[in-house]
Amino acid sequence: MRAMVLRSQGPVERDRLELEDLPDPEPGAGDVLIRVRANAVCRTDLHVVEGELREPKLPLVPGHQIVGTVERVGDGVEELARGDRIGVSWLGGVDGVCRFCLGGAENLCDDPTFTGYDRDGGYAELAVARADFCFRIPEGYPDDQAAPLLCAGLIGYRALRLAAVDPLGGPGRLGVYGFGASAHIVIQVARHRGQEVYVSTRGESARRFALELGASWTGGSTEQPPVELDSAIVFAPAGELVPVALRAVRKGGVVVCAGIHMSPIPQLEYDLLWGERLVRSVANLTRRDGHEFLGLAPEVPVRTETRRFALEEANDALRVVKAGDFRGAAVVVP
Repeated sequence: MRAMVLRSQGPVERDRLELEDLPDPEPGAGDVLIRVRANAVCRTDLHVVEGELREPKLPLVPGHQIVGTVERVGDGVEELARGDRIGVSWLGGVDGVCRFCLGGAENLCDDPTFTGYDRDGGYAELAVARADFCFRIPEGYPDDQAAPLLCAGLIGYRALRLAAVDPLGGPGRLGVYGFGASAHIVIQVARHRGQEVYVSTRGESARRFALELGASWTGGSTEQPPVELDSAIVFAPAGELVPVALRAVRKGGVVVCAGIHMSPIPQLEYDLLWGERLVRSVANLTRRDGHEFLGLAPEVPVRTETRRFALEEANDALRVVKAGDFRGAAVVVP
């Protein structure tokens, strides 16, 4: 099979991924072999390639927003069959026995595996995944438009749930800091719920896109919205935006940091936290999140905007994601 392979971490400007011919992977017990149809590019892929997330499996095929069809099933797999269209996300497996898994918080598992980090991902023609960590793709979504749902959508959905937008005497007001692939999905879910969305982001095209999707207001990344917010989600991996978001939320409001990696958060004045404001992170996702969101997406309906890249153009896709000022999600299509 053809695959884009990472052999050493470093800046994406230097084409870290190399197109290689690799042996076709074999599914083990409980696994499925997937013919990859599309793989959306996530900022986490960028962190893996450039080294902010350390010690990935090397060499590595990145990618964890996979949509494809089952090519073959391993021993013991009964829930999936050849030809089924499925998706694979970041959380590739858990131990099932630690206190977090047993307590319903598998996203915090002590011994997890991650797609495109611990095991090879979807920047390839074929990929192997645990069958019990695959999701059926809703009808009506072309492969490239379904792919961003698998992480941008799922993490965004979990972030929105943890933001707990609780209106006090009016419509819920949500702040969004950074407007990339995940935010362009979250705004659709929030608007479906009747919430007002206020977007702060650096890119002019991203601000225009947010307005097209129903934002009540847009401004620069550190610009204060014209109203007090109930909650905010920081999608940009910029720690300096956390105090900015705290200044914007009301007493009792929540600021959710939705990225897997973020630059250092500056020293905070206690007044920013006083009034029972809460800062929390999002760590991975659960399969429950996946099933809930993929059931909700057609009801909204969530529509993803994508820009397609051929497999051998994966380095270009990563650079586009790093630059940040584009609409929707980049998708690698083998």
